[in-house]
Order: sequence, then structure tokens, then C-alpha cells
Amino acid sequence: MELDPVLLSRIQFAFVVSFHAIFPVFTIGLAAFIAYLEALLYRTRNPVYEELARFWTKVFAVVFGMGVVSGIVMAFQFGTNWSAFSYASANFLGPVLSYEVVTAFFLEAVFLGVLLFGRNKVPPGTHLFAACMVAVGTFISSFWILSANSWMQTPAGVELQDGIFQMTSWGEAIFNPSFGLRFLHFALAAFLTAGFVVLGISAWYLRKGKATTSSRKALSMTVVLMAVLAPTQLVVGDLHGLDTFEHQPEKVAAMEGIWETQEGAPLLLFAIPSQRGERNYLEIGIPKGASLILTHELDGEVPGLKEWAPEDRPHVPTVFWSFRIMVGLGLLMIIAALAGLVQLLRGKLYDSPRLLKLYTWMIPAPFVAVLAGWFVTEVGRQPWLVHGIMRVEEGITPSLTGGMALFTLIGFVLVYAVVFLAGVYYLSRVMKSGPESFTRESEESGVAKRPLSTVDTSFEDQPWDLPGKR
Repeated sequence: MELDPVLLSRIQFAFVVSFHAIFPVFTIGLAAFIAYLEALLYRTRNPVYEELARFWTKVFAVVFGMGVVSGIVMAFQFGTNWSAFSYASANFLGPVLSYEVVTAFFLEAVFLGVLLFGRNKVPPGTHLFAACMVAVGTFISSFWILSANSWMQTPAGVELQDGIFQMTSWGEAIFNPSFGLRFLHFALAAFLTAGFVVLGISAWYLRKGKATTSSRKALSMTVVLMAVLAPTQLVVGDLHGLDTFEHQPEKVAAMEGIWETQEGAPLLLFAIPSQRGERNYLEIGIPKGASLILTHELDGEVPGLKEWAPEDRPHVPTVFWSFRIMVGLGLLMIIAALAGLVQLLRGKLYDSPRLLKLYTWMIPAPFVAVLAGWFVTEVGRQPWLVHGIMRVEEGITPSLTGGMALFTLIGFVLVYAVVFLAGVYYLSRVMKSGPESFTRESEESGVAKRPLSTVDTSFEDQPWDLPGKR
């Protein structure tokens, strides 16, 4: 059987991006949370905020490192597997990706060192400034990456001449039609991801009777924020969907499982789409619901997938079910956040064992929702690399064979498994130690002796604890 290099390259890139995506979406939100804690500490000098800031900075260090390691590979893949696309889009993607490194990564790298090792060595205001710069750097990074991805979804500011994208307007290309809402949607997803992890970990500590003071503070702060952001995400997601309906109607048709163009299209809650049969089985839906949401009219017309040739349609089952997983988990987060707010106002949040248990079990929920949303976005764009202009098979490296793509795919899976296990090991040490343990740290020396030394949870015989200082 001949191996298809296009299919294998798509699987490889999907695997690498999916593995990488769960880290920045968490660290972006967590960096903002840490900066907020540092600001509260600077203003109040409350040791609880220092305890929380120390703890979550340790978590941030590990996850940030895993994100950097996994993210570097993506840049190489553009050259190894997608060189034709890289050559064609270099006039835009080359500068944009370099701007991400120059304006964001360097900023994060410089101030992350101050944040990790500078406490009690630099003035409090400087340490707060470092935390803010790390948070700002993560958002700058996401700005450029999402601009590049949004351009592939809704290309603007370019002309294709002799197979090369020539720039006609940098402003239109960077701020392309889908960028604004996509960036806002992602930013809220980052806050929700970090927020529900903080909720889950804090709830777990309270259930175990560990670090109760700091966990109560973190839980109450985060519940209020999630109760605001989770419903907001629903509104922004709806606006983003309307924007997608305008610029990529075939993606929305796949999301809704609509095959025939119709007025008063139903909102399908359940169905089994058949790509080959061009129909759905076992449909359960709300009459005219899709038309009402997408056109704001009960009898509004929604184009069906049969408006496009079979080879121009995305894989409907993947898009259809990924969308429902994302929305379902989003609704669950709204319910959980509002339930927590009600219990907080009643003064019973910390004594609600079922709710605390729910928060602990919901830690994976935002990550799954982010991945599901990513599948909707990327699989829904297929078969296009640059929507409506360049197809996937046109961007593959000409000399790439199926065997080469399979070899690198297996290699990435094995290496990433090691990275993931190592990260989970360090994170488990941090979590088992808890926030209280980090208040015992000695920071008389800011020199890191080995990688990830900042997450060391053994407080005896520290590498900087010299015999003369015991």
C-alpha cells in the first residue's frame, strides 16, 4: 500500500499543533492571573497572595517550558513538509512569525527570569513589572500567531502572482476579516482554561483540607471571574460564528450538518452525518433554530453542503461533532461557574462537596473544548490551506515521500510522549507539595543550577543551600 505524504503530513501537523495548543492557551491565562496576584501583593502585602503567586509561577514555568519545546517543531514543519506553501506565503508569514519571536518571545524570556528568580532580589515594583511583561508578552505572541492563522482562513491584503502571494496591504492582511473576533474568542478561552484549572486545583485542596486559606481565596476570586467570562464567551462565540457564516459558509454548513439549502433550517442537537451518503441519520433538532441563530429570521436561508462540489467540502462528521463538544463543554462551564457564584453569595461555596468535586473533575474540560474548537477551525477550512486560493495538496513539499512523513510522525509521537510524561511528573510534584510549601523556599540565590530547578519541591539539601549557611 502506497503511503500518502499529504495525509500523513496533515496528521503530523494536526498532532503537533494539538499537543502544543493546550500549553499556550493555559499559560496565557495563567500569566495574567499571576500578574493580578502580584499586583494584589504589591498593594496589600497580604502573604496569601504571595503564597498563591509563588505556587502558580512554579506551574507556569513547567507548562511554559513544555509549550516552547513543542512549539519549536511547528516552525520546522513548514520547511520540511510544507515548503511549497512556505515559499508561496513567505512575503506575509515570514515577517509575521518573525515579529512574534522579536516582539513577544524575547520579552517573555527576559522577564520570565526576573519573575522566577527575582523575588526578594529586585524591588517589589520591578518584580510586579516583570510579571506584567510576561503576561503582555503572551498576548503579543498570540496576536501574531492568530493573525497568521486568521489570514489562512480569510485571506486579505495579498494577490497571488505566479504562485507567490504578493503583499498589497499589510494592514488588511494582519487585521483580516476574521482576526478580531477570533483573537477575542481565543483570549477568553485562555482565561477560561486557566480559570477552571485554578478552580479545580483549589477545590481539590479544600476537599483534602490542604492550603485552605489560599485555596479559599483563589476559589472565590476565580468563581466570580468565570461567572462573568463564561457567558461572555457564549456571546463572542456566536458573533464569531456569524462572521464565519459570512466568509466561510461551507464550514458553518458542516458545523450545522446541513446538506440541502433550505429556509427555516433546524438546529441539530444530534445527528450522524454521512460524508459519502450526503445526508444525516437519526436527526434530533430544534425546528428553524439554525436559521434563527445564523440569519436572525425563522425562515432565513442557510446554504447546504451540496452547494459545493464534494472535493471542496470539509470532513463533516469531524466538524459537526467537534462543534457540539465545544459548545456542550462551554455550556457546562457556564452552569458550573454560575452555580459557584450562587453558592459564594450564599456563603456556602467552601462547604459544597459536590460542587467542589465537579470543579476538580472539570479540569480537563477547557482543554478538550479548545482542541474541539481548533478541529472545527482547521478541519472546517479543508481542503484549503489558504481559503479559496491554495489547496492543501498544492502546499506539500514536492520531494516528500509517504515513508519520510510516517517516520517523522512516529518520531514526534515518541518524543512528545517523553516531554508530556516529564512535564506531568514535575507538575505532580508541585501539586502534591501545595501552595504552602513554597513559602518555605529560600531565595538567597537566584542562580538556577539545573533545568526546571524552579519547580523543585524538595526543601532539604537544596543546591543553593551551602553547608556554611545551614
